[in-house]
Amino acid sequence: MPVAEADAGTLALELGAALAAHGWLCATAESCTGGLVAGAITAIAGSSEWFDRGFVTYSNEAKVEMLGVLPATLAVYGAVSEPVAREMAEGAVSHSRARCAMAVTGIAGPDGGTQEKPVGTVCFGFAAPGRTPLTTTKHFPGDRAAVREAAVREALRGLVSIVAAGSPAG
Repeated sequence: MPVAEADAGTLALELGAALAAHGWLCATAESCTGGLVAGAITAIAGSSEWFDRGFVTYSNEAKVEMLGVLPATLAVYGAVSEPVAREMAEGAVSHSRARCAMAVTGIAGPDGGTQEKPVGTVCFGFAAPGRTPLTTTKHFPGDRAAVREAAVREALRGLVSIVAAGSPAG
């Protein structure tokens, strides 16, 4: 099954194999998914060999306190932004034993959307030491559950890609 079509369980298995092959640990930093990415990862038996920890940072205060997101970044760009996703991912790496991390922050709905950032807007960040952090923004259709499910799959796909690419640092 192509990675783009895989379900979360299949993607988590693929991620685990890639991390194990590199001897890496990963971490997650989640807002709108509330731990669902970490849940998909830890549903895999043996994931303790390659998953270090997950940060659920739903509030702006948690993003600052647990991940070191700068208050100025939140003030200028808002919680649902690529700069915040980048800082979340970098913070997850620096506050863990992980070699790579992903971050997700978005508007799952049904409320909270704006014209600039409608419901379904989700920003992702991916970080690994020695590499420039990657960010992307996606717009997912559907209700709250559909947006969160799509965000989990996208987060796992991104982690698989980061690990598959390796890192100049090792």
